[in-house]
Amino acid sequence: VSFGTVLLGPAVVTFANMSAAEQTATPSSTARGREQVAAGPMSIAENRLVLNLRSRRLYLYQGDALLTSYPVAVGTAEAPTPQGEFTVSRMVENPIWQSPWTGEVHEPGPDSALGLRWIEFSTTEAGSFGFHGTPTVESIGHAASNGCVRMHNEDVVALFAQVSIGTPVSVVP
Repeated sequence: VSFGTVLLGPAVVTFANMSAAEQTATPSSTARGREQVAAGPMSIAENRLVLNLRSRRLYLYQGDALLTSYPVAVGTAEAPTPQGEFTVSRMVENPIWQSPWTGEVHEPGPDSALGLRWIEFSTTEAGSFGFHGTPTVESIGHAASNGCVRMHNEDVVALFAQVSIGTPVSVVP
């Protein structure tokens, strides 16, 4: 079961149905939005993320130094955010989202369910999980999502500039 589909250009990409090789492949030239597919500068390469589900905060470290933290919404008990060690595997600016419930396609922007950025860190049988912006800001600080990590749009835009493909992500209880 996928909790949504990120659309890249005219193609619908349902990550839950893609192989690992397809998920990390460079998007075609018809892709709408821009994905980061290579590691950033050395300082970004040293960054790592720790998501604390209990405190509902995402911490950005450079080495052992805490750079900043962000309030987030996490998955509910029925649709939990996956726990464990991951890496950032896909990054999309201005993602297009298709509702798995209605099939409606939502154009990118601050009022889209995915907000202004998508930073994927896990793909399982249940779907793809990542950090993303949200227009549902009242959910931040709560267990309210279908497993993804909701952030204020300005926070996910700032985070997007501080991580790259391969950035380690630890999700702890």
